[in-house]
Amino acid sequence: MQSATLCYLLRPEEKEVLLIRKKRGLGEGLYLGPGGKVEEDETPRECVVREVEEEIGVTPRDPEKVGEFRFVMGDDSGMFAHVFRAEEFSGTPEESSEADPEWFDYDSLPYDQMWDDDRYWMPHLLDGETFAGEFVFDEDGDELRDWEVETGVREVDAAESF
Repeated sequence: MQSATLCYLLRPEEKEVLLIRKKRGLGEGLYLGPGGKVEEDETPRECVVREVEEEIGVTPRDPEKVGEFRFVMGDDSGMFAHVFRAEEFSGTPEESSEADPEWFDYDSLPYDQMWDDDRYWMPHLLDGETFAGEFVFDEDGDELRDWEVETGVREVDAAESF
């Protein structure tokens, strides 16, 4: 099963989260957190820093792993996602060939332009909770068929699973 990362940069004082509009690949045209596939020689934490730097030119400082999910699409074995949040970062988010970054207020997220599963776990991320879940989509990834989210899971090192 492929392992991937997502990172959500937060400005808690302003109650804002940075999302990217994905320009290509899985999720093209949707808003989500920057991230990508974990390479063989790196930890999820190393991956999330690399991917955020590549996609929007920002370096997250001390990203905290707060969640993980298993995504299944049809008969595909799926993808395992490590979800991070970071309140401190250096650099200014910039558009790239992969992503167009935009800040959103916590209470006005564009859920109708995001993956269907996001509405079930994103509030927990914004509240600083830990979570784990599984999301089952149809073969094309267009329709969420089944889902489960558990909150308050124990905190672990980014290289481990909940």
